[in-house]
Amino acid sequence: MRQKALKPIKTINLNLTKNKKRMRALLTSLILSATSLTVVAQSNIKEGNNSFALYTQTGDIKNLENARKFSDAAFKTRKDSSSVRNNVLRGLVYSSLAVVDSTRKQKYTIDPIDESLNTLKLIDKKKAYRNFPVEVDYIKQNLATALIYKSNVELKNNKFEEAYKGFLKVDSLGFKNADLKFNLATLAVSSKRYPDAIKYYKELIKQDSKKPQYYLELAAVYEKIGTKQDELNTLSAGRLEFPQNKDILFKLIDIYAKNESYDAILTIIDEAIKLEPENVELNYLAGYAYEDAKDIRNAKQYYNKVLRLDANNYPSNLALGLIYLKDFLKSKSDEDKQYAQAYLLKANEIKPYDVNALKALSTYYNAIEDYVQLDRVNILLNQLTVN
Repeated sequence: MRQKALKPIKTINLNLTKNKKRMRALLTSLILSATSLTVVAQSNIKEGNNSFALYTQTGDIKNLENARKFSDAAFKTRKDSSSVRNNVLRGLVYSSLAVVDSTRKQKYTIDPIDESLNTLKLIDKKKAYRNFPVEVDYIKQNLATALIYKSNVELKNNKFEEAYKGFLKVDSLGFKNADLKFNLATLAVSSKRYPDAIKYYKELIKQDSKKPQYYLELAAVYEKIGTKQDELNTLSAGRLEFPQNKDILFKLIDIYAKNESYDAILTIIDEAIKLEPENVELNYLAGYAYEDAKDIRNAKQYYNKVLRLDANNYPSNLALGLIYLKDFLKSKSDEDKQYAQAYLLKANEIKPYDVNALKALSTYYNAIEDYVQLDRVNILLNQLTVN
């Protein structure tokens, strides 16, 4: 079965163009000054550096192709392969090719991205970053651009595993980019790499450009793996950061309702109802929470509001019927009797075979000594409970 596209996944653009222009100018200056001191035995490196300097000045791909030829020629022996200067040139050339030859029209023994990554590993092993800071940054930026382009293409083709690996490589280069972290988090969730997803969402939340979405999606990961307290803590933190966000507020209410934490619901339910005053479920939940807190006056208000919105709402009719039935059993007042009968009969009308309404009616008819109706209700109850 073909895997469905993930939503939302962001197309990443690191916006490195301006920085690259500045680095090209500095890089050209460094290369030209360095190659002027190069001895004859290193002519391939010298010519390669000169060709690459011309490429950075002109943007002419022919100069880059020439630089590649000289770089390859200077990369023949094991000693050549371990030379930092050889690897710096190779990294500059192949990282540039990884970008400008994005469709790989030229032939390569090893893909330019992998060639460039290999050079960075050797430079790192030799601890030579401090000697070539501009060159290394230039290689990294080219690599990031090439990897992001490749991963974005793979996303469009639903090759999520390959895209994830590409974004991981960009992340390893040290770029701080929210869209990159977001894609890694989303793709990690899709492949059930939940610890990785949690890591990336936490990194997103620590950034200055944090969004409510990050808290919601991190909470969803915790929900998937069953760590309910982490889910609740994440949403609570998100609410502190974004107190006006409706989605976080409503998700918190949903969790509190599932956990039967009605005292917690009471602290935020009125704010939710202000956002959706005609939401029947919210108003009923408010009534239930107030009833649980023994605040019957407010409970009645919310149950009655539900019935103004939906006269045939079964839970609210039953809830009000039970409240007035309880009062009637204590007071025996005609008003409580009238309301109890009205709401319980309405609930029974909406759901004639619901046991809860029938049991309440049985109690009511027994209290008023209407034995004809009591027998009718009890016969129906017996039939329902036996079956």
